[in-house]
Amino acid sequence: MSKILLVNDEVDINLSIRQILEDRGYEVDSYEDPVVALENFKPRYYCLVIIDNKMPKMDGFTFYRKIKALDHTVKMCFLTAAEISQNRQENIASLLPASHIIRIPIDNEELLQRIKVILSDLG
Repeated sequence: MSKILLVNDEVDINLSIRQILEDRGYEVDSYEDPVVALENFKPRYYCLVIIDNKMPKMDGFTFYRKIKALDHTVKMCFLTAAEISQNRQENIASLLPASHIIRIPIDNEELLQRIKVILSDLG
C-alpha cells in the first residue's frame, strides 16, 4: 500500500483530498500544521508528500527543503491555487518538474491520475 503525507492548512481541502486518496486505497497521514507534520515525519515511510505551497508558520518551500534533508528519496508535489505569482511559479519550478505541480481546484479523477504519474516517475 502506498503511504502519502498530505500537508495543507485549509481543512476542507485537506479532508477532501484525503478522502479521495483513501477511497482509492492510499494510506494518508494529513496535517494542517506543517510544523507538526515535520515533527511527525518518518523518513523512508512515505512514497509521496503532497504539500500546499503557501501555509502559515512554514511555507511550502521551507517544508520541502526540510523533508528532503530528512529523506532525499521521497517524491514530493506541490498543491497550488490556480493563480500564483510568477516568482512563486519560478520557485516551485526550481524544485520540481511541472508534472509535480498540481493546481487546485482539480477534478477528482484528474487528481488521482496526476498522483499515479508522480508515483511512477523515476526521477
